[in-house]
Amino acid sequence: MIKNTFRIATYSLLLGLLSLQSSCGNTSANTSETSETSDIVGDNSKEEKLFDGFKFTEGPVWNPEGFLLFSDIPADTIYKWNTKDKNQNQNKPTIFRRPSGNTNGNAYDNQGRLISAQHNRKLTRTEKDGKITVLAERYENKLLNSPNDIAVKSDGSIYFTDPPYGIKKEEEELGFYGIYHWKNGNLTLLNKEMVRPNGIAFSPDEKKLYVSDSEKLHILVFDVKSDGTLSEGKVFAELTGPTDKGVPDGMKVDTKGNIYCTGSGGVWIFSPTGKLIDKISVPEKTTNVAWGNQDYKTLYITAGNSVYRIPLNAAGIKPGKRE
Repeated sequence: MIKNTFRIATYSLLLGLLSLQSSCGNTSANTSETSETSDIVGDNSKEEKLFDGFKFTEGPVWNPEGFLLFSDIPADTIYKWNTKDKNQNQNKPTIFRRPSGNTNGNAYDNQGRLISAQHNRKLTRTEKDGKITVLAERYENKLLNSPNDIAVKSDGSIYFTDPPYGIKKEEEELGFYGIYHWKNGNLTLLNKEMVRPNGIAFSPDEKKLYVSDSEKLHILVFDVKSDGTLSEGKVFAELTGPTDKGVPDGMKVDTKGNIYCTGSGGVWIFSPTGKLIDKISVPEKTTNVAWGNQDYKTLYITAGNSVYRIPLNAAGIKPGKRE
């Protein structure tokens, strides 16, 4: 009970503690006060709040069968919202899994199995029969911190970040916060230099990997080598702004290579060259995003205690093997 109370307090604190950091002036490392124009967010596009009343929403992921999953970390629950059943509990989310291991990020692999980054220090896979398989829990016999977010490559390998948000300082065993690669039962540490690695996403051709740092307030970009390892990271874009309105967190990429990263004030949209081209304003602190609906042109946004969505003039990358 003491540990659970601490975790709930930790996630509540995440909504506000970063406001103590000092705010900076520029909006991107590669832009001045003006940005490239974009038609991604149409004139009639507006964010819609779908539901609220949760503790701390995260990890949205779309299932092609027509439903959305998302996490409520301190509530130890993954919720399911079935868009096809308009009468399902007055179209409100239902419990998909509880307990969830305090799941944060979720993704599907190319066989349609749910991969979850759990703050109980595990990376798991939900098999087709519902059985949960632990893919990773330790690195060099030391417990992971609290797996946070996931990007699945088309070859089936899994990349994930491991900051310490779900544990106390004295529970840390590794002494660093890493980016990992998992494939066929083998776990490889790719980077341990970031301060707070968080959101993670591949470019459409999977030659680049983007990772946000929630403390440094920027996105790093890495070249992905043929063996799956990474080059040294370079600053791709900075997302400076009032931290009480959010920090760089979850992200996704569209089919043209534009990057959508949660941050101060909403969702920041960057071109493949790192220029800020648009921004989606959201009234709560955004935590993550996911493409959804049949055409993958709707962006679902977890923020604070709520879940939002907005239709866009862009399409996300569907999970599975790339053509």
